[in-house]
Amino acid sequence: MTVSSDDQFVGAIDQGTSSTRFLIFNLKTQQIVASKQIEITQNFPQEGWVEECPDEILESCIHCIDATATIFAELGLSTDQLKCIGITNQRETTIVWDPNTGKALHNAIVWCDSRASETVDKLIAKAPGGKDAFRDKCGLPIAQYFSALKIRWLMDNFPDIAQKLTSGEAMVGTVDSWLVWKMTNQHVTDVTNASRTMLFNINTLSWDQELCDFFGIPMSCLPRVCSSAEEYGTLSLSGFAGTPISGILGDQQAALVGQGCLRPGTAKNTYGTGCFLLQNTGEKPVQSQCGLLTTVAYQLGKDAPAHFALEGSIAAAGSVIRWLRDNLGLIKTSSDAEALASQVPDSGSFVFVPAFNGLFAPRWRPDARGTMTGITQFTTKQHIVFGALESCCFQTRDLFDAIAQESGSMPLSMLRVDGGMTSNKLLLQRQADLLQVPVERPQMSETTALGAAMAAAVGSGILDKDEISNLSPVERFDPVLSENDVSRRMHMWHCAVEKSLNSV
Repeated sequence: MTVSSDDQFVGAIDQGTSSTRFLIFNLKTQQIVASKQIEITQNFPQEGWVEECPDEILESCIHCIDATATIFAELGLSTDQLKCIGITNQRETTIVWDPNTGKALHNAIVWCDSRASETVDKLIAKAPGGKDAFRDKCGLPIAQYFSALKIRWLMDNFPDIAQKLTSGEAMVGTVDSWLVWKMTNQHVTDVTNASRTMLFNINTLSWDQELCDFFGIPMSCLPRVCSSAEEYGTLSLSGFAGTPISGILGDQQAALVGQGCLRPGTAKNTYGTGCFLLQNTGEKPVQSQCGLLTTVAYQLGKDAPAHFALEGSIAAAGSVIRWLRDNLGLIKTSSDAEALASQVPDSGSFVFVPAFNGLFAPRWRPDARGTMTGITQFTTKQHIVFGALESCCFQTRDLFDAIAQESGSMPLSMLRVDGGMTSNKLLLQRQADLLQVPVERPQMSETTALGAAMAAAVGSGILDKDEISNLSPVERFDPVLSENDVSRRMHMWHCAVEKSLNSV
């Protein structure tokens, strides 16, 4: 790798569910010149509850930035060559804090947490139109996935938090808001993260009074909403103190930008802790009739138009492999999954539905729980691992079919993929087989961080949004399974899903 003292660089904080990373990209080549990653501790205080420590989230970011700054200096580069920093974050994860003390008032409630299921039931019962009562405004069904439900649960169960939020003594936000506030003392978010709260009107691009009133959440405690590419403040911590933070994107929207999917009809699927398929639908939101979400894809500048996406969200993808490792001990490292699964041609009659905390799109069934079916004496740990990988592919096929049925969307003739799981070639081949269309993996695997870095470069004025281009695929996977075999396996999957429902 050759770098020059004349080169310009952009950084990206990629704060995900399982880990935090800081990466520095050469603006001209879009190649990574330095990076650092550390895992984040997840806490499970009760069944279905998932929490993380807000201070650990912040400290992991500072640690990664400082470690990367050291590598950057060792390359003979100066800190002033890093022109700006973008942030991409796990979406919907919610933090409440006291701005006077700087302390979080509760652990972060993670996006996949299911504690608010009773809150959801009560709100759906009183909503004029059931769970889809507010889709026209926010593009989302009433579900425990979204931040408003997590805030409402905190207010219902902690009177002191409710009082502080109501009196203006506390702030609330998603992970991007927490990090920017800690790093710059500005309470802001961007349109992509705001659109995941159920409190944001995607038509007016602003907080909505009716939505805030329905959930009983004071608008005054919410962050100021900005575009995805503008200067929000200057980094006050770490070895890169003084660098502007000028890009914010929720992680899935960042991957869409990083893949260069800026034309309507283009789509990507990210295989991380969860799995998320987004299709760019252009400058007008398309309201889903098939269980998908309507979300803001990006707004690259204060005066730029917002673009929208249809999204299918899968709760459990990479977390399934982590479960095989940590809970069952079937593998020692996540990378072992491919080697073990490759020892069998498929999972046989075994099917795994990883509904650890219910099923998200397109079914939205919080009553579903993880189910294994088709177990025989023939079933081995190899079949179980294969079935765990295949479960991600089955769920993606369901999303693929839902997009094809949507009015106003475009059927997909290929799929771009990214995320940590895409290093697994068996997974990608199985995905192509079940979709019956090619799957393309780009040369740049860190598309989420790249998207945040590109947004920051646009926000700082050193890159024009039209200069963000499609990434070149490094490998293409064409389907080889017959349509009859695909139909048979999809039937097995749908039967297994039915058995997972009505479990709680």
